Amino acid sequence: MEHIRTPKVEQVRLLQRRAGQRKPLLGTLYLSATHTIFVENHPETRRETWVLHSMVSGLERPPGGPTGSQLVLRCKDFRVFHLLFPLERDCVEVHASLTRLSRPESYSELYCLSINPNTNQEEREKSWSLVLPSQDYQRMGLPNNLWVATAANSEYKMCDSYPAQLFVSRWASPAVLMGSSRFRSRGRLPVLSYFHQDTLAAVCRCSQPLSGFSGRSEEDEQMVTAVMKANPGSDFIYVVDTRPRLNAMANRAAGKGYESEDHYGNIKLHFSGIDNIHVMRSSQQRILDVGEQRTPSMSDFLLGLENSGWLKHIKAVLDAGVFIAKAIADEGVSVLVHCSDGWDRTAQACSVASVLLEPYYRTMKGLMVLIEKDWVSFGHKFSHRYGHLDGDPREVSPVLDQFLEVLWQLAQQFPCAFQFNERFLLDLRTLAYSCQDGTFLGNSEKERRSLRLQERSFSVWSRLWRDREKYWNPLYRAEQSQTQGVLRPNTTPYCFKMWKGLYSPAETPAPPAQTPVDFLSSVREGSQQLEQQLANQQEVADALRQRVRFSFWRELSEL
Repeated sequence: MEHIRTPKVEQVRLLQRRAGQRKPLLGTLYLSATHTIFVENHPETRRETWVLHSMVSGLERPPGGPTGSQLVLRCKDFRVFHLLFPLERDCVEVHASLTRLSRPESYSELYCLSINPNTNQEEREKSWSLVLPSQDYQRMGLPNNLWVATAANSEYKMCDSYPAQLFVSRWASPAVLMGSSRFRSRGRLPVLSYFHQDTLAAVCRCSQPLSGFSGRSEEDEQMVTAVMKANPGSDFIYVVDTRPRLNAMANRAAGKGYESEDHYGNIKLHFSGIDNIHVMRSSQQRILDVGEQRTPSMSDFLLGLENSGWLKHIKAVLDAGVFIAKAIADEGVSVLVHCSDGWDRTAQACSVASVLLEPYYRTMKGLMVLIEKDWVSFGHKFSHRYGHLDGDPREVSPVLDQFLEVLWQLAQQFPCAFQFNERFLLDLRTLAYSCQDGTFLGNSEKERRSLRLQERSFSVWSRLWRDREKYWNPLYRAEQSQTQGVLRPNTTPYCFKMWKGLYSPAETPAPPAQTPVDFLSSVREGSQQLEQQLANQQEVADALRQRVRFSFWRELSEL
């Protein structure tokens, strides 16, 4: 509260153009420790608009005019609020307050850590046990005679951005593990991400080797060979470098680079061509710039979309997943995946491949487990990528956005294959940015444990699971072949669409037009109610028949 210069400003006008609002609303603006709140003056509606401070991505002060001073508030969910203050002094004070409130300097200032989770300790503990990576490894049949658990990273000494629980090839000795870790960027050696029980092929992940132009590591070469040996059906593995080849070659000048097929004799190298976080951040911003135009023509929109390159990047991420999935399911060949440090593009490629391969990950619970395992526990830098704390803006990038958009693109091609709907993906993205729960705080499992997040906050998964009814896809059929089999998407350019639901957030008073999925959800709910009424009537009918039989036999016995 000490950062709030003025907690209340009256006679403020609010306009949200991107939501279709044409006329400003007159009301009162309130600043709390966690939210910016606008309350409309209209006596009948008194509509309230709440914005978490952690969802604010930027603030601007355009030149003022005769009607007052302006403040533009941009949110991480792409909502844009235009505020008009009658007095410039109020605008300056609100701007200064929000600048500090939206850029917390420590985790303790975030929303999820400002509440007291001990008010319901049992619920908090239950929320953290709902989704566990260990359960997913057990589901995949691990450990087994090919892949074993190692305690080498139990105290995060081998790799501080990896989880404590790791599965590695049983042919990899402790000395090989340590030697491989020393030769990989950030110590991120090859470990198991996904095991395919039918083909015995595996998806493994790591970071780039410190090979430079001529460097070698005998232990790292043995480690890659051990990964190959863990698949008895193949005598080689694919190494998927998710970067463009030129980028990987440029890293050699910094002493890093990629695996040489001359030194690693059992590999086939494949470059996926996914650009880095800086390119992705710029690409998404260009899409937002198109949306900022008041009345863009169709040619302006299409040109802006093309110049952004966004759908090209989405295609690159999906293509990487398709290559890995085909290698695992069709060829029975294991795949080792990495980018530079192995926590951005590597997470994208591994998780997309898992979704294509495994029907379980296309369910709500399965997707939660996948994100918890391949993103949260394997050290995706959530706090850096989504601007949770005041830091370097060059570290911010929409890495998770791209993965969720790939899922949305797949759902357009396979509408019956996913248990969840679009709303689930949108809410999941919002929760990753908003810091309402502790799951997505921090940049590694080690950091989250040092923050004691399981004692000080709730897990996001219990929130989503509690509301699972509204996330249900009415087209989902668990028994269909499309749902059960490996997904084989068409990745030709004309199959990719603009995700309107993400970039056009609606905040209008009138109810939005009903989508086909919403209509089907309503039909499904109506059918369930009718089925329940039918069952109730059936019970009444059975009871009446029983009474008639009893009365008949009683009268017969009296005769």
